[in-house]
Amino acid sequence: MENYMRTGFGQFNEPNDEFLIFAKQFGATDILLNTPSLPTNNGIWELRDLVKLRLKIESHGLSLSALENVPTSFYDHIMLNGTRRDQQIENMIITVKNIARAGIKILGYNWMPSHVWRTKPKIIRGGASATAFNYEQAKNFPNTHDREYEEEEIWENLEYWLKIIMPVAEEEKIKLGIHPCDPPVEKLGGIPNIFRSYDNYRRYLDIYPSDYCGIEFCQGTIAEMFDSKGENIYKFIEEMLIRKKIFYVHFRNVSAPNPESFHEEFINTGHVDMYRAMKTYYQNDYDSFFIDDHVPSTFQDTDWGHRGRAFANGYIQAMIEAVKKEGKYETY
Repeated sequence: MENYMRTGFGQFNEPNDEFLIFAKQFGATDILLNTPSLPTNNGIWELRDLVKLRLKIESHGLSLSALENVPTSFYDHIMLNGTRRDQQIENMIITVKNIARAGIKILGYNWMPSHVWRTKPKIIRGGASATAFNYEQAKNFPNTHDREYEEEEIWENLEYWLKIIMPVAEEEKIKLGIHPCDPPVEKLGGIPNIFRSYDNYRRYLDIYPSDYCGIEFCQGTIAEMFDSKGENIYKFIEEMLIRKKIFYVHFRNVSAPNPESFHEEFINTGHVDMYRAMKTYYQNDYDSFFIDDHVPSTFQDTDWGHRGRAFANGYIQAMIEAVKKEGKYETY
């Protein structure tokens, strides 16, 4: 079996030399920029700026394999059917085309107008600090927008968007993957979280079946989901790979399959069997990249988390090597 599982670094927005040298020295091949620092022209990223971004990364022998997130202000009215929806759709069509024409083949985005939510951090192994979430506390937070929204409203807005943007993605040959709502609870700040379960992802994928419509597969968030039918994350990984819907992976671990109360963990702790997960990717011909994500805050580390990310990325590389070599050598 031959596949091309790779590792990369993400979660930064400025491809300066220090970050890129770090990534190259620690064995990454792929770079993902999260909400890159680019000039915006009335809610549009210009082609020339995107090309410069790609060439900068390639100058270090790395590949700009995906962008993750445009500014929320580019499409918040699309998500919530606001007064500027039509103008934002026009601008997003231009931006998606420019990303594709700049030679960047994947755009990850989310359907969270209120962003990621966390409550008080949790102290974990050795005194490291990890992000955490408690739904009972978050329920007391005020609405983030003008009113309470209903779940079917958000689905209708998503369907409207997909039926416009996916023909563009198909024509330009750019994959568009949606991140799960983080945390995957029913509602936060008055906004329903529609990407909170396996079945909701299946509903999304059925709206506009296309090779270019899929998932920005945040394994940590998806591992927080629990399912009444007894499904588990390994089966869901397998199902989505068979359907070729996983465009890239945030390979991280969390404390429990419970979206209402959890904390993030080191990659080699938490409730997910990371070896079993990696073996599932390998056995089902996953052929894209993994990145670390949300590493714990450790002693004397940087704000970005150089030490934590080096540890996580090295772990991912070792896991890839292990599953690829398994069975090739005799046991002595």
